[in-house]
Amino acid sequence: MFTHVMVGANDLEASKKFYDAVFAAIGQPAGQADPKGRIWYRSKTGSFGVGRPLDGKTATHANGGTIGFPCSSPEQAKAFHDAGVANGGKSIEDPPGWREGAAGKIYLAYLRDPSGNKIVAVHRGS
Repeated sequence: MFTHVMVGANDLEASKKFYDAVFAAIGQPAGQADPKGRIWYRSKTGSFGVGRPLDGKTATHANGGTIGFPCSSPEQAKAFHDAGVANGGKSIEDPPGWREGAAGKIYLAYLRDPSGNKIVAVHRGS
């Protein structure tokens, strides 16, 4: 549906440390900087970027926005979450765990990154 997602950050060093750790937990390599200083994480299905706003203003998070990352198991989602907390992120909403609703049975682990962007590790149950 889309090619990439980009979030803003004011402290790229803290953001790189955080995202390198959470993505390592789900088997993704460390991010690489482009010529503009943005950090990119690439996979076969898309790219995720972190960077300072190009307009020079302060980065802010999307109020009401969430970006979900697929995980192969509840354990991998929990590892993603725990790596985030250990590297400057904040656990939010309910603790990591199973939820059941209109989307069926799903394991969710929500975090705020060091810049306040809301992300979630997602494993869809059977």
